[in-house]
Amino acid sequence: MTTSQSTVQYEVLDPCLLGRPVHRLPEFAAQLREDLAQAMRLNVHRRYWGTFQVDDVSFSRLDGSEARQRWLGFAAPSGQLGFALERRILLGVLNYRYGRATRADAAVDEQAVRVTATEERLAVVLGQQLVSILAARIESNLPASGRELGEEESIKASSVTQPGKGSWVITVSLSDGELQGKAWFALDKQVMGSVLGGLMPERDASKKGNKHPGPLAARLQVGLSGRLVSKETTLGAMFDLRVGDVIPISLHRADVMLEDSRLFTAAVTEHKGKLCLTSFEDSE
Repeated sequence: MTTSQSTVQYEVLDPCLLGRPVHRLPEFAAQLREDLAQAMRLNVHRRYWGTFQVDDVSFSRLDGSEARQRWLGFAAPSGQLGFALERRILLGVLNYRYGRATRADAAVDEQAVRVTATEERLAVVLGQQLVSILAARIESNLPASGRELGEEESIKASSVTQPGKGSWVITVSLSDGELQGKAWFALDKQVMGSVLGGLMPERDASKKGNKHPGPLAARLQVGLSGRLVSKETTLGAMFDLRVGDVIPISLHRADVMLEDSRLFTAAVTEHKGKLCLTSFEDSE
């Protein structure tokens, strides 16, 4: 008798990300998808992308399939970003851009087309376009004090560094009719830190921003009350009081209270028409 067992694959926790808002990465992916879709509709980008659609954007860890892609490197103030685009998409954009074929005929045999300098230059142009959109989204999510990037020109091509296995990648699914493919962004630790920093709730961000809050004794607020005078009298004398009666008292040292606890005694003085306490002494 044989039984079939299915093994459940559990995601391995990265201890470096414990306490970080990793669960909010789908929110960033949705924002980036909208940014990419809007940018591709602009005239400056539409001449390249035509009627391409952004079908999906998701976060994952780099595995073997993405690692085999041809990666380009880009430097931004937030860190190093890698970019890769499936060649079928790149050739489709190339043919459409230079009028070699309609979009419906853009899917070609990749193995039959040699790599040209024009194709390589176009890959850099498309990479710079999309990486700039990603960097702008990261920047807009950060608190104002942490922003460094504002212009698209700040994204520069850099030396290509093959991202290591397990690196964070953003996968973008693109399609135009029957032509479908993917693009990838590889994020180094610094860039991923900026992504997660922009997703932190404001209360957490403010706590992290205040690295030197001062000693607890200087920040803890307590309420003190001053008991200026107390007088003992009989119950009958209290009931005999009428409006206008005067109770003779003499001010000695006042008690300074924290709730019901007597902490200090203090002298009562007058300053600019106000009663003040001074000359504090421990009650014990």
